[in-house]
Amino acid sequence: MSKEKNIPTITVNYNNNGSSVTSNELGMRAMQERAYDKRGEQYLLIKSPPASGKSRALMFIALDKLNNQGVKQAIIAVPEKSIGSSFNNEPLTKYGFYYDWEVSPKWNLCNSPGEDGGKVNSVKAFLESKDKVLVCTHATFRFAVERFGKDVFDNRLIAIDEFHHVSADENNVLGSQLKQFIERDKAHIVAMTGSYFRGDANPVLMPDDELKFDSVTYTYYEQLNGYQYLKTLNIGYYFYSGPYADDLLKVLNPEEKTIIHIPNVNSRESMGDKIKEVEHIIEELGEWQGVDPVTGFHLVKTNSGKIIKVADLVDDDTSKRPLVQAALKMPEIKTNPEHVDIIIALGMAKEGFDWVWCEHALTIGYRSSLTEIVQIIGRATRDAPNKKQARFTNLIAEVDASEDSVTDAVNDTLKAISASLLMEQVLAPKFNFTPKNSQSKEIDGFDYGEGGYDPNKENVGWNEEKGEYQVEIKGLSMPESDDAKRICKEDLNEVIAAFAQDKEAIGRGLFDEELIPQELTQVRLGKIIKEKYPEIDDEDIEAIRQHAVAALNITQKGKKSLNDSDNPKANTSLIDGIRKFTMDVRDLDVDWIDSINPFSEAYSILSKAMTEKSLKAMAEVISGKKPNITLEEARDLAKRALKFKIERGRLPDIKSADPWEQRMAQGIAYLARRKSEEQNG
Repeated sequence: MSKEKNIPTITVNYNNNGSSVTSNELGMRAMQERAYDKRGEQYLLIKSPPASGKSRALMFIALDKLNNQGVKQAIIAVPEKSIGSSFNNEPLTKYGFYYDWEVSPKWNLCNSPGEDGGKVNSVKAFLESKDKVLVCTHATFRFAVERFGKDVFDNRLIAIDEFHHVSADENNVLGSQLKQFIERDKAHIVAMTGSYFRGDANPVLMPDDELKFDSVTYTYYEQLNGYQYLKTLNIGYYFYSGPYADDLLKVLNPEEKTIIHIPNVNSRESMGDKIKEVEHIIEELGEWQGVDPVTGFHLVKTNSGKIIKVADLVDDDTSKRPLVQAALKMPEIKTNPEHVDIIIALGMAKEGFDWVWCEHALTIGYRSSLTEIVQIIGRATRDAPNKKQARFTNLIAEVDASEDSVTDAVNDTLKAISASLLMEQVLAPKFNFTPKNSQSKEIDGFDYGEGGYDPNKENVGWNEEKGEYQVEIKGLSMPESDDAKRICKEDLNEVIAAFAQDKEAIGRGLFDEELIPQELTQVRLGKIIKEKYPEIDDEDIEAIRQHAVAALNITQKGKKSLNDSDNPKANTSLIDGIRKFTMDVRDLDVDWIDSINPFSEAYSILSKAMTEKSLKAMAEVISGKKPNITLEEARDLAKRALKFKIERGRLPDIKSADPWEQRMAQGIAYLARRKSEEQNG
């Protein structure tokens, strides 16, 4: 792997305004205050990044429900025992709140011995008691519901932490139970997650259930923009050939606080023996000096002469791992950045792992779940003194055309690129899109002030008060229904996630030279949104589609400036790129935005990061799967052709120089041919 392959796909700089770590008179930070404002909702979904304070936000909400809303008890379910400590006693009155958070030791079942199944009787005893708060694992809660039914939880708060573990899939027990609780409609539910995506494409909730929840969204951009110290975040994927450990130091600085996540032993990136992989990594880092008898950390002398401490969480030898785990829980890990330098993990040090000094999250091999990637990145995005920048690196095996499993390799690479695209979207600020040339004083919550829209006044840019980026687009459709408005305001990233994880969309977008962008931005995305929200009418589906394409393509165009090879210093941040793009293109138009291939910038990075041989191998696999027009696509094209006729007074011409007009005409011709065949059949 050569040095020039080290290309960050995105860099985001933040303002360090301190807003996300500053508390109000009740002791609430910005996200917690936003969540507390919705405390009266029966169903509440809190989507907020790691380290934003979701646990304490739940404490505020639960205490209000218990003391002011007549709710009998609160049950907090967490995915694993270690996370239960997040809900230990907190003297909230000390910071200005009305009540303290208190959990009796016997009701924090995460701290009690025994298996989850054996703790079910404790849940029953709690439900029959007059105590107020119980903390348990997801598994304990599932077993309790299976044994005692739903009605025993009536008029109680069920809070599900790390909600992304739930799925609407019928095989997900907790997901099925949640659906039954919603149908019964007798319990309060608060769900919290730092990453709402499902890499396996199963939704967390079915659309009709999700629409019953009121959402609180606190973005990554808001969180990091409000830090005191962390200023810059870099996200990048890099390619290697041969054993990954041989190229590790080309992306790893041994003196940077790093968590290395090695690949699953069954993945193609694995070197075949996890213990030997760790040994190989240590050899690359420097000269092994032995093991610290107190912590179990490896001591390694780097080329600079510094002795670094390396914690090995891969070796599951019972005589070694418990010592290392205990050392990582020492108070020093939070207070002293010199306690440990590098952590090597396999399946650990992700969700719920708190090491504020981490500057680099390095992951070898693709991760099929965006949720997992968000959790890994969250380990590096904690705010800490003297920590000015952080980065996430995904080190990926380059596609080898000589491999028998080249198709699997291509699919893995597409998934990694998809995850990178989605993280770019997650890290960007929220957009508030409005139609161009509106005379209204206020559109969808954006106040132009006295006199309404002024064409001579700049009506685009960052709105600090609302925490969003305001953009006007000519011809933009606005949502009408409350559900569609909520999706455009809160859930565009979920729509974009479904689109970017669609293999046909991203594969063709990257490698189909004959692609007409509207086939993706209009036809394919429209179909995906309709499947995701089947109850929403066609007009609102189109409004959601336009908003999603605008958010994706404006982010990608902002990224283009960042990765401009002719002028690499043109912009230092995604936000600078977005600002430059929206200012340079004064007359943003929906049709023009639809004509942009959303994946073209990702390809430009790939072309710099991969060999020509690997790119060709990927293109050959993709071109072999190029689809012909389907009946469903033809019908969608015909609908768009009708809109074209209304606007221009004629049907699309199949001989037009405009390839999109040609494609719409092909759709009409396909339907006409099908109809003729049926009549003559």
